[in-house]
Amino acid sequence: MKHRSVHAARVGGSVHISRRRFVTGAAAGLGLAVTGARAAAGTTPADVARGSKLNLAIGYREVNFTGKPRLATVVNGGLPGPVLRWREGDEAVLTVRNDLAVDSSIHWHGLILPPGMDGVPGISFDGIRPGESFTYRFPIHQSGTYWYHSHSGFQEQTGLYGAIVIDPRESEPFSCDREHVVLLSDWSDEKPERILANLRKEGHYYNANPRTLADLGSELRGNGVGATWSARAMWNRMRMNDRDIADVTGMTYTFLVNGHTPDTNWTGMFKPGERVRLRFVNAAAMTLFDVRIPGLKMTVVAADGQYIEPVTVDEFRMGTAETYDVIVEPKEGAYTLFAQAIDRSGYARGTLAEAPGLRAAVPVMDPPPVLTHLDMGMQHTGMDHAMTDHAAMNHSQHAAHSPKGPAPAGFGSKAAIIHSPDEFGYNTDMRAEMPQRRLDDPGLGLRDNGRRVLTYADLRSLRRTQDERDPEREIQLHLTGNMQRYLWSMNGLPFADAEPLRMRLGERLRITLVNDTMMNHPIHLHGMWSELETDDPDHIPRKHTVIVQPGAQLSYLVTPEIAGDWAYHCHLLYHMMGMFRRVEVRGGAA
Repeated sequence: MKHRSVHAARVGGSVHISRRRFVTGAAAGLGLAVTGARAAAGTTPADVARGSKLNLAIGYREVNFTGKPRLATVVNGGLPGPVLRWREGDEAVLTVRNDLAVDSSIHWHGLILPPGMDGVPGISFDGIRPGESFTYRFPIHQSGTYWYHSHSGFQEQTGLYGAIVIDPRESEPFSCDREHVVLLSDWSDEKPERILANLRKEGHYYNANPRTLADLGSELRGNGVGATWSARAMWNRMRMNDRDIADVTGMTYTFLVNGHTPDTNWTGMFKPGERVRLRFVNAAAMTLFDVRIPGLKMTVVAADGQYIEPVTVDEFRMGTAETYDVIVEPKEGAYTLFAQAIDRSGYARGTLAEAPGLRAAVPVMDPPPVLTHLDMGMQHTGMDHAMTDHAAMNHSQHAAHSPKGPAPAGFGSKAAIIHSPDEFGYNTDMRAEMPQRRLDDPGLGLRDNGRRVLTYADLRSLRRTQDERDPEREIQLHLTGNMQRYLWSMNGLPFADAEPLRMRLGERLRITLVNDTMMNHPIHLHGMWSELETDDPDHIPRKHTVIVQPGAQLSYLVTPEIAGDWAYHCHLLYHMMGMFRRVEVRGGAA
């Protein structure tokens, strides 16, 4: 698919420091020439950096994924960067040198560590200046599959990411004969600043599946004039599009497996009869992937690095920043690793093969999904713009409590949905009327597709819940936005205008997220686990990133165990600068 013609656009305004320091470098671009850089289709993550003491260099490199050379941001010359392999119980000491022309950073996604080592400029440290180095030093208290990426500007979009594998001290509860890291990502030849400028001019700029006259004709024939007219009028009144599934799509993205395009086809080897562990990492900036391997069942054994009771599925959805470990048992020949973008505008593809050069058929992508009333959080066909009595609105942190206090741990919030006055303004163009807990819903585009699809309701920790206390209080946060103006926020307020969320050291807290938009939002809380409430209080799964579906709500429990300041945000890169909060963990009262 060809890109539409675009004119040069400039992201205006100066780069602010202090509370917005985490976007340092966003307007700097990547316009440097690289002396002696060689063109490449990408680099494979064959390099594995082992050991507790490592040196990493952040720099520029020319890559070529589409036939046009472009400048990428890389770690140790690779896109993705090297797989970092550690052992639980060791201390990691990483000296990171910044050879860029702008500030940089590395965040160790999903690792529980001291705040000064978390790597978020403006929240936990000052960033790494050009030409300077910073030494990260932290104990490794966990095992599993994680990843690392820049938290500065748009460097994550331009290639600064890689996988982390931490081997456990004790034997694992399953066996495998070999393993492969499968890192998914999205690449654009456009500069990130241009992508954001295009979205701010038109929120649907990269919509790869716009509504057509043919669609209208089909709806008229299937639903009749009255129903079709009513549905179209509703969407037009709301200035919304039921085909708006992803902000940035295959119109500009090339989707990668371990730095390989579908054409260059990354291949992982196996011997017939082996049990192969695949460590999937979604390192994309903006893409949710639906992953399957036609002809193979996948047994999911870990989610976000944590063991779960094994679940055998045909397919699973990966939000940006999520990781899943699966076991497969290929018999012979070759199998296609197939990861469709959620809007079906493209796919990442690799191969499992018993011999070099073998390939399997690439399946046809599923039809592009269409948003429904369920995805809008609507009980019926109307939109309730009043939503709630303004006199009852809560002006605090949405500390929503049921009349008898928070519900028992593990079963989710029973508190009423509360909307702040800030949600009725410039930054919002929608609110969910009847958001539901939909943990057993595989999600838009995966419902009733004839395949067994993993859901959050399937996740059950293999280990017993460590903190069995009921929550002492609840915080309700609404994920809000204005798609037309491409503005994103929490509770109607962007990060720059919001007060921090305050937590007490050691308290047991429930956070309820309500998605008032029609987009999936993968939400990442730094510095502590998000313990997803799936109605089994004894085996609550721990995650570091949780997808909140359009028009839905979910709850998780947290126990802040490390004092300091932490980042809390949507992991869609172009949403992050607005849909972001600082979390302050202190001793004493919150």
